[in-house]
Parts: sequence; C-alpha cells; structure tokens
Amino acid sequence: MSMQATGSGGNNRAELGLKKRPEGWPVGSFQTYEEAQRAVDMLSDNEFPVAELTIVGVDLMEVETVTGRLTWGRVLAGGAASGAWLGLFFGLVMGLVSNLWFSSLLTGLVMGVVFGVVLAAVPYWASRGKRDFTSATQIVAGRYDILCRPDRAREARDMIARNMGELGHPRQ
Repeated sequence: MSMQATGSGGNNRAELGLKKRPEGWPVGSFQTYEEAQRAVDMLSDNEFPVAELTIVGVDLMEVETVTGRLTWGRVLAGGAASGAWLGLFFGLVMGLVSNLWFSSLLTGLVMGVVFGVVLAAVPYWASRGKRDFTSATQIVAGRYDILCRPDRAREARDMIARNMGELGHPRQ
C-alpha cells in the first residue's frame, strides 16, 4: 500500500513528521550542554533572535552506568512492590464498584503481589544469570555545537566570543 500526499502541502518533511538534519553555520562549540545552554541564554539576554539557533549534540554515545548487583531477593522484592501498587489500584477500583473497601483492597494487594513476583521471576529465571546487574542508560554527546542561520551567524559568533569568560571554555 502506498501513500500519496494530496493538496498543496504534504511533501515537506516536517509536515510528514520526519526528522530533518539541523541546518545553519556553527557559531560555538561547548564541552557540556549546560555551557551551550548558557550561551543561548546570553544571546537571548542580549535580544538576539534565538529562534534562529539550534543546539546539536555531536559524537553521541550510549553510556550504561552499572548501579548494582541483581539477586533473586532484589528481583522478587521489585516484582512484589510493583505488583502491590498495581494491585492496590485495582483493589481501589473494585472497592468503588462493590462498596467492600477492605476486602477489595486486600484482594487487589495480594493478587498484585503474586502477579508481580511471577512476572519478575520468570524473565530473570529465563536469563540464566546472563545479566546479573542493574544499570541506567543515557545518551551523551562528546560536544555541543550551536548552529545559526547564515544571515545572523557572524553576529551570534561575535557575541559568544565577547562573552566567553562567562560561558565557560568553548572548544576551538
């Protein structure tokens, strides 16, 4: 099945919901996002039209920070806790419908804990110890460039250069 754009628009990438590459001339390069953000804020404070700027993370990396060891106790406790919250929610809904508050909450809690433990234990057991740790993953950039439309790029670059001491140390 093919889709065709109709009417006067439809071929614009933004109209189709597709991402496009950022455009513009580089006017500053910074080691951290906070430094790039401060540069844009400084330009805004100086009444520069910041809608013409884009902050681009370059040299992206996925960083996974190991946060702890995963054990059967942690798996079962985590499953019980998440199941208990869901069970309490359903117990509350059942209590609203049946007017049997205590028994509905208790039933929901017990059922939630049971299902939570089972739903956490089965995948952990199936992994056979191949991933016995917990972690947090984030995407970070090696540097952050500020791009500007060509007709205002020189002005933005000069303003950033004049205020380098306040902004941190941009990369050269």
